Amino acid sequence: MIDKMPDHEFKTARPRAQPPEETDLVQIKPVSKSAGGVPAIVSAVKSAWNEMGPVRGLRTLLKLNQQGGFDCPGCAWPEPDEARSHAEFCENGAKHVAEEATTKRVSPEFFSHWSLADLSYKSDYWLGKQGRITNPMVLRRGATHYEPITWDKALLGREL
Repeated sequence: MIDKMPDHEFKTARPRAQPPEETDLVQIKPVSKSAGGVPAIVSAVKSAWNEMGPVRGLRTLLKLNQQGGFDCPGCAWPEPDEARSHAEFCENGAKHVAEEATTKRVSPEFFSHWSLADLSYKSDYWLGKQGRITNPMVLRRGATHYEPITWDKALLGREL
């Protein structure tokens, strides 16, 4: 993977999607009697706490797939209202929520540093770990980098 592509190479480079990153490769073992268990709980809680902090992370996970809460952004699996447990989510669902609700932020300075071509060489995992954007952004015709714009311009399509 490249860290930074010179802007003069952007016009000839073809941005491309990156394959998923394999972070924890393990050996294949016999199937256990249950899926998940304590390791899945630990992983889910760890993801939530790392991205949101312990209090906010716990509060958020307890609202996941609950009445009055929100559906999992990973699968949005519907559950009957009377048949829900307090922990009505899987490990991957908790990780999806943690990434969406992270306290990490991506400011316009991030986009002034990273061109569209540079970003196209990064994996979805890496992009998701950078944080949530703080401003509306636009990629103008012929530009190599996203630029911040006001909400009025973003919503009304002015000066694009």
